[in-house]
Amino acid sequence: MKASLNGCLEELERRELLPPDHLAVICVGSVARGWANEMSDYDFNVISRSSWQGDSTRTIPVPLRPDTVPAAVVYVDGRRWEVKYWQDTQVDQMLAKVTWDQFEEGNSTAKALIDAEELFLERLATCITLSGTSWVRARRQGLEGTAFRAFVTTRSLAEADEAVEDALGQLAANDTDSAVLSARKAFGHVVDALLESHGAFGSRTPKWRARRFREAQPKQLSYAEYWATETMSGFSPEEPGAWVTRVMEQCRDLSIEVEIQ
Repeated sequence: MKASLNGCLEELERRELLPPDHLAVICVGSVARGWANEMSDYDFNVISRSSWQGDSTRTIPVPLRPDTVPAAVVYVDGRRWEVKYWQDTQVDQMLAKVTWDQFEEGNSTAKALIDAEELFLERLATCITLSGTSWVRARRQGLEGTAFRAFVTTRSLAEADEAVEDALGQLAANDTDSAVLSARKAFGHVVDALLESHGAFGSRTPKWRARRFREAQPKQLSYAEYWATETMSGFSPEEPGAWVTRVMEQCRDLSIEVEIQ
């Protein structure tokens, strides 16, 4: 469902939700991706030179300077709008965390960004620009020159490996219920890594994994194969260990085929 953004910028201005020095206003999330439904929120990121001086509903802590991102929530015609206020210097700092130098220094398996930072950068690539076209274009080019894709892909592979080890250990201990849950977790991480390697980011919001898969269409795994494991097709409560073993083999085969780029 492609939601209409006509009049959104004017509504934000009318409600005095835009700082006078804003550089860009972008719509992000499911609305921007065309995945929204009638219950979906409208999410906006506003980027400015200075800090937001207006009212905020909450503040999001971030390991940046300044160390918070204010957010305001309003309701427009019964729909929830959330507006987050980022500073341009905070964007500089996030991009500096994911340079190729940082990646090659051995930080590739570390979580370089917290979820709020990762969401901002991944959504920059798919946002709809309401204002500040030149700013968005320049920042997208800057993001493309970083190791962001390599960072998140490697991170997801590391999380998959951890979950695989958990599942195997639990299976060996005859803790099959836990092994099943760990196997599902491992598969989710390795699929996220596969999608991220194709530039289909979004592992921090797993509810959209199937939509991302359909868009990316990775050659290493068909949608039918993905969906069969995602929905635990073929799982037998009488033989849970057999399903776990099959999924672990699938995870390891897929991990080998994921390209870090």
